Amino acid sequence: MNKEILKNISILYVEDEDDVREFTSKTLSALVERFDTAVNGVDGLEKFKEFPDYDIILTDINMPKLNGLEMAKEIKKINPTMPIVVTSAYNDPKYLKNSIEIGINAYAMKPIDLYKLIDILAKTCEPIFLRKQLESINISLESKVQEEVNKVKSILDAQDNMIILTNAVEITNANKKFLDFFNEDSLDEYKKKTSCISQRFLKEEGFFSTENLTNNSLWIEEYLKLNEIDKVVKLKSFTGDSRIFTMNIDNYDNNADFHVISLTDITELKEKSNLFEYQANHDTLTGLFNRHKFKEIYEHEFKRALRYKNDLSIVIFDIDDFKLINDKHGHLFGDEVLKQIASIVNSCVRELDTIVRWGGEEFVVLLPQTNLSGAKNVAEKIRKTVEDAAFTNISYSITTSCGVSTIYANDKEDHLIKRADEALYDAKAKGKNQIGVRS
Repeated sequence: MNKEILKNISILYVEDEDDVREFTSKTLSALVERFDTAVNGVDGLEKFKEFPDYDIILTDINMPKLNGLEMAKEIKKINPTMPIVVTSAYNDPKYLKNSIEIGINAYAMKPIDLYKLIDILAKTCEPIFLRKQLESINISLESKVQEEVNKVKSILDAQDNMIILTNAVEITNANKKFLDFFNEDSLDEYKKKTSCISQRFLKEEGFFSTENLTNNSLWIEEYLKLNEIDKVVKLKSFTGDSRIFTMNIDNYDNNADFHVISLTDITELKEKSNLFEYQANHDTLTGLFNRHKFKEIYEHEFKRALRYKNDLSIVIFDIDDFKLINDKHGHLFGDEVLKQIASIVNSCVRELDTIVRWGGEEFVVLLPQTNLSGAKNVAEKIRKTVEDAAFTNISYSITTSCGVSTIYANDKEDHLIKRADEALYDAKAKGKNQIGVRS
């Protein structure tokens, strides 16, 4: 079925590595009607402008002059519905996030597995294949004869994506993949429960639904107005499994009242993007935010505190003599100590406070709407709770030293952190297991 879908498709393939481009082109060019190549993003954009009727763009991300995502963004300005598949050798969350924002249809990892790539291209091309087949049959959705209905059903059922035909009020046809998802034997059985697919969209933050629409028949118009990153819906299957879909919506035969909708399951892509985003923002050992995420949060809280004249304080603390603990008990034990202290600190602060593993045995606690006195109380609570905690296989107390500071009206962003760091140095110099304050 993949070859059937691809044989009438035109592809522009953009790849700067000659050997990769030649190897991949040798296989793909034999499967499609038209196959052109470009050596970088600038070349790819120019070829697209010369021939804007490609059915799909396949591009690498990391390229000179203009990278794949930058090229894709320019192509989407010309044709927002152009299907684009990107390839990359890097699991970079920034690329995944940008891909979703731009409206990339699929993401294939390098080194390229040609079987997987062909499958991805085929699934991406399904709506195009379906539209071309429907146009070739030249049926009228208002007055179908049984023979034509059977032809449409055969085409729909051949697709791997969930495909429906609708007039925005009710579904007029659906493929087997769609009915199987809801465990229905026929469209008539499905429509006994709900006639419009929009009524199945789960009402969850970050996903499109009809919750706030006064006229549900306008849901397609509202969906098409969304930014690409917001064009996602969540549906629950008959097993109770929630899946995430993006929808490709085309008018049928230039008739604005009838639509061909292809629902592509992007659950794994979204989950992978969320996982990479989590990994990019969190310390892998303790699960706390890392310095990268702290910078983002701190800039926001610092500006807000100055603008609204709110209190903002910071506690920097580290574990006293942590090197001796590692030397005596080993690094695995040291890791367990770090994890337990992260848990202890979580119990000492509020939900709105931010805890960060700053590096090694050093931690930072950002305290919005907290003055210097309140910050000292938090620091003392952390110091005392750690000192009183029981750590496996040691008979002595593990202690911490803390540095505390608060924001002032004329502060620059680095001033608050610098003072807290100096206060921590003071606490160390005075004998450890105590709190230093710089105001």
